Amino acid sequence: MKLGIIGLPLSGRSTTFEALTRQGGGTAVHGEDRLAVVRVPDERVDRLSRMFEPQKTIYAQVEYFLAGPGSQKKEANPWLPMKDCDALIQVVRNHGPDRHPLADFNAVDQELILSDLVQVEKRLERIEQDHQRGKKMNAEEHALLAECRTMLESETPLRRRPELADAKPLRGFALLTAKPMLVVFNNEESDSQLPEIGELASRETCLALCAKLEQELARMSPEEAAEFLKEYQIGASAMERMIRLSYEAMGLISFFTVGDDEVRAWTIRRGTPAVEAAGVVHSDMQKGFIRAEVIAYADLIAAGSTAEARRRGTFRLEGKTYEVQDGDIINFRFNV
Repeated sequence: MKLGIIGLPLSGRSTTFEALTRQGGGTAVHGEDRLAVVRVPDERVDRLSRMFEPQKTIYAQVEYFLAGPGSQKKEANPWLPMKDCDALIQVVRNHGPDRHPLADFNAVDQELILSDLVQVEKRLERIEQDHQRGKKMNAEEHALLAECRTMLESETPLRRRPELADAKPLRGFALLTAKPMLVVFNNEESDSQLPEIGELASRETCLALCAKLEQELARMSPEEAAEFLKEYQIGASAMERMIRLSYEAMGLISFFTVGDDEVRAWTIRRGTPAVEAAGVVHSDMQKGFIRAEVIAYADLIAAGSTAEARRRGTFRLEGKTYEVQDGDIINFRFNV
């Protein structure tokens, strides 16, 4: 899963990327795209690892992408590098005397809306021209695109209607405003609050942080960072919350497999049935799926061990259509 970081010049996009990925500015070639894989912090994985003491512990991961100015200038559409991202993070400057966070957010959102509108109108025009030439029209695609055009013309991003944004005939267009978005307000060091942004706070997933401070924390050793957070009475790095929020913004959840050899978090979309979750672990598990042996994370922790959980009867057997829940610990029974 890949998240693209966007924002106006001087918003703090690069600083945020470096804080997220623990990459220093000196590691990047000026003007080039930057991509990094980041571990999703999860206290549940930590706890399960202490319980089972496995040889390996593997966390869920996401990718963060920052388009270099060079690659954007090469394209007729500067937003093209973001097309293959699953979600977007817009960094908005909220420091300095001339801050205008709401106006800055709207400026970028309007550019995304315009980019999508141009694409939708071109496709509608092509469909209608082909229809006039006698080619059969895909009525569903045409109707969905017309709905998109109406929304975009009213300056409404498509993510406001997830069922439309996720419609199968539209997925190939990779429309930018259909992607989930996390809005990150880059504050001054002494400010941890969201700015006055009116209804935006209820319409979008928003987070306030100081990118420069988070960048400094990312350059410290874990011990130094923990001491810094304790000294300044900061509960946790905002970057950890940002990573978790960006993971959730994509509609992702984690289930776990556990054992002496490995404790691992697996990433799936919310609503995934058990048989498809089995395929994430191994294709043979999906092909030969019999049952999923499931226990909720909270039930295992309450029991203290798998043996005690079995004695309490908190393990259960689920079939192919069972909708995997966030935090489920699963052993797939299969036969190939």
